[in-house]
Amino acid sequence: MNLAEGLQGFFSQHADFARIFTAVIRWVFPLLAVGILWIPIRSLLRVRQPKEVWAHLELPGETVALTHWENIVGRARSSDVLLRIGTVSRIHAALIRDREGGWTLHDLGSKSGTSLNGRPFETGAVVTEEDVLSFGGVEAKLRPVGERDLRHMADERYQYAERPEPPWGPVLLTAFFNLFAVLQLTVAAGGEVDWQLLLIFPLLPALELAYCLALRAFRRVGFEMEVIAFFLSGLSLAVTASSAPDSVAKQFAAIVIGLFFFLALGFCLRDLGLAVKLRPLMGIGALGLLGVNLLFGRVVVGARNWLAVGGFSFQPSELVKVAFIFAGAATLERLFAKRNLTLFLLLSAGVIGALALMNDFGTAAIFFVTFLVIAFLRSGDFATLALIVVGAGLGGLLLLRFKPHIAARFSAWGRVWEQASGAGYQQTRAMSAAASGGLVGVGAGEGWLKRVAAADTDLVFGFLCEEWGLIIALLAAFALITLAVFAVRAAAYGRSSYYTIAACAASSLLLFQAILNVFGAVDLLPLTGVTFPFVSNGGSSMVAAWGLLAFLKAADTRQNASFAIRLPRRVRGGEAEDEMLPLPLENESSG
Repeated sequence: MNLAEGLQGFFSQHADFARIFTAVIRWVFPLLAVGILWIPIRSLLRVRQPKEVWAHLELPGETVALTHWENIVGRARSSDVLLRIGTVSRIHAALIRDREGGWTLHDLGSKSGTSLNGRPFETGAVVTEEDVLSFGGVEAKLRPVGERDLRHMADERYQYAERPEPPWGPVLLTAFFNLFAVLQLTVAAGGEVDWQLLLIFPLLPALELAYCLALRAFRRVGFEMEVIAFFLSGLSLAVTASSAPDSVAKQFAAIVIGLFFFLALGFCLRDLGLAVKLRPLMGIGALGLLGVNLLFGRVVVGARNWLAVGGFSFQPSELVKVAFIFAGAATLERLFAKRNLTLFLLLSAGVIGALALMNDFGTAAIFFVTFLVIAFLRSGDFATLALIVVGAGLGGLLLLRFKPHIAARFSAWGRVWEQASGAGYQQTRAMSAAASGGLVGVGAGEGWLKRVAAADTDLVFGFLCEEWGLIIALLAAFALITLAVFAVRAAAYGRSSYYTIAACAASSLLLFQAILNVFGAVDLLPLTGVTFPFVSNGGSSMVAAWGLLAFLKAADTRQNASFAIRLPRRVRGGEAEDEMLPLPLENESSG
């Protein structure tokens, strides 16, 4: 008798044991989930980003520390170098550092002009210690920080500063979580062993451990974002194993591809110059991919948002999310260029328009919110954004007039119980299933919502509540909220506006998409047909979620926390051969 037959025979003869196991283990899962997420969430919310000093600007009567790679000089309160002088424009000029430590001065359309050594210039001018800078008649000198000082202070902060907590505890708990998950799924199947599950579920924590060990070998210490992503990805495997067991291998493959995409994108973002050069290609690629989708895409549930290539199908709009943010973010000197802003507006209009033509209005709404976030961070203009929102609202009203299936969803919004057998069928079942799950769920594989269409994608929050319980479902949502809070906090210390805009846009996209999924399932918003990042069953969504995480990783400036930031090379021959690292502010302890 083989193992499969033995287990199946055991459970058939000991039905009471199966019931007791499920009753006990469903209380264990929330405890393990809290243990897994407690350390990374606490670390992300507690560990502060260190302020960095890259140079000093000597002004009449004072010296100002430059704490970013990109610094605005002007009269506006938001300026990095604030000059309260009438001849200085609100947004006057920008001082920008490159990766090699060189500085460039850019005039941002000031009225009184910017000059270098008494001479005005049209494009960026390279600045040295001997040069005299003039902002509307206010003279200044730039004093870059020496390499040896940067190296010494960075080493001190690495040794003594409060750093992210190690990932080994959460990785171990994740292994137990996955082990118990596959056992519970086997119990729910009456002891019928699925060898695919027995192989794949242990592979996920093994992959997480290998990833942490590999990066730890390169002196990396920050793994909180990845721990959160691996935990949510594990939930996705469990959801898929319960609702579509034959797709578990495909979903695991999507996690692996997503992880490599995350690494590749992160390493690309290490070189800001390369990222800026790739922006036009990303924009063209996004429009091209959506164009191909319009011409050759398949219609699924009313939306032409799927492409089939070589027997595999995917949603191009998911990958376009990454390309859109990559192309939409900009470095400081390009933020105020009208041509750059015009191209971004054209890209946004093209992407959202293509999605509208595909009838994928849920994804179009996500892109629109992401556009608003990027547009505000680029301009800070509330009035213009308000006009855009009003215009979009009027367009939405016209849309309801000419798209009956969209109008039907809105007609059921807030009244799904009155149409429980019609337009409100999915939400009423999702809410009923969620209520039956209680705090700890009925057990993985024991739910009935999986028999409803889109239970493991659009209604996955209800699925989580039913089988895994409200505690774990809320933890999954809170994990994404934590990433968004971290992105906002990191914005104040970002080295470049490119990283700040990209991180805030990526976190906003993930969070708004989760809100649409959760609130749509429980009828607080219309059901828009979007997935829950990292958790819903779907390869395209999984790969895109990992890709978006790379933007947040690139914004993490904590010492040695991010592989998306270069580490210094060893000192050889008495000279530092490295990427210059940050110097803490004078009023901060080096520890």
